[in-house]
Amino acid sequence: MPQIPSLVDMLKAGMHFGHQTSKWHPKMKQFIYTSRHGIHILDLEKTSIELTRALTFIREIVAAGGQVLFTSLKKQADGAVREAAETTNMPYIVERWLGGVFTNWGVIGKLIQRLEKLEADKTRGVWAQYTKKEQIELQKDLDKLMLTVGGIRTMTKLPEVVFLVGVREGKNAIREARKVGVPVVGFIDTDTNPGLIQYTIPGNDDALRSIQMVVSLVTEAVREGQQAALANAAASAPTPSA
Repeated sequence: MPQIPSLVDMLKAGMHFGHQTSKWHPKMKQFIYTSRHGIHILDLEKTSIELTRALTFIREIVAAGGQVLFTSLKKQADGAVREAAETTNMPYIVERWLGGVFTNWGVIGKLIQRLEKLEADKTRGVWAQYTKKEQIELQKDLDKLMLTVGGIRTMTKLPEVVFLVGVREGKNAIREARKVGVPVVGFIDTDTNPGLIQYTIPGNDDALRSIQMVVSLVTEAVREGQQAALANAAASAPTPSA
């Protein structure tokens, strides 16, 4: 289980700052400690409890061989989320949710095939037969596909859990996850309904340091789960006969 940061460390990262009191969601009341100068202050002791719950769940899912779909729908979180997914060999989606990832995989699969064909043609030099203008258009197409489906090109089945930064912005992703029964672990601020998701990590989802802290903890939980999965596989492997 990853080491939960101390309250002091969370304070230094700005985890406690919520949104203006006029922009809050009433269902976040349970996670709010007080307000100062018109800004809600989150109860970091409750954040610590929810972090433990969410990270334990992620670790157990991965230890059982499950997959986590890292998702960022907040620009300031895109880099951290992409890096976390790549370092743990997990799929990811950043910037925007492409409708149908869970509910219309046939269409998404065709986009991935298009991406792979464009890459293969470029590598083999097939693009050389086109004009410079046509090559520019092909590159634009490739770049767009890399952005939308590049992070999920190796995802051959539904993930067991979605880790989402940007719950307020991710209603379409959450709706699709609900339809197919995939639980969502979300980093959630005071302006968002926590009832939308199954596992809530209350905190400042706008500040980069706060985002990096949570993403780092999720990454560590995934790595621990991967190590446990390897250990379980080794323990269950048949012993070679003498």
